[in-house]
Amino acid sequence: MNTDQIEREVVIDAPIERVWSALTEPKGVSAWFSNGGDVSIDLRVGGVMTFDQGHHGAFKTVIVTVTPPHAFSFRWASAHPGVLATEENSTLVEFTLKETSTGTVLRVVESGFDALDIANEFENHSQGWKSVITELEKYVVANLDTPLSNLS
Repeated sequence: MNTDQIEREVVIDAPIERVWSALTEPKGVSAWFSNGGDVSIDLRVGGVMTFDQGHHGAFKTVIVTVTPPHAFSFRWASAHPGVLATEENSTLVEFTLKETSTGTVLRVVESGFDALDIANEFENHSQGWKSVITELEKYVVANLDTPLSNLS
């Protein structure tokens, strides 16, 4: 069993721009990933995205890739709330989006667990991504009629 990498994929019945917005705008990230908690995003390579996950703490991720609307990634030090993510203390979370005739294929890969010796986090994240992706899909579909400018 691979304990270093988690992969999830879903087809969302929405245009790629909608899914991209949900992944990269504070209001969207707050809805599907931060349980309504505060989110700030400096959307550039090297920028910091901070999100509050309630009793789990606030996390300072570092953005690695921003290629609208196809790729977004960040480093997440999930075992270290309040600490800025680095290559030494974090996993890499990568989102890739592909437009299809029926919507958008969203692929999520989180990797780097083995190097961090956080085996318990692998199982937590593996289960977590299932529910998080469901929440993301619900958020995107529920807001299809909302102008993108109102989602930011």
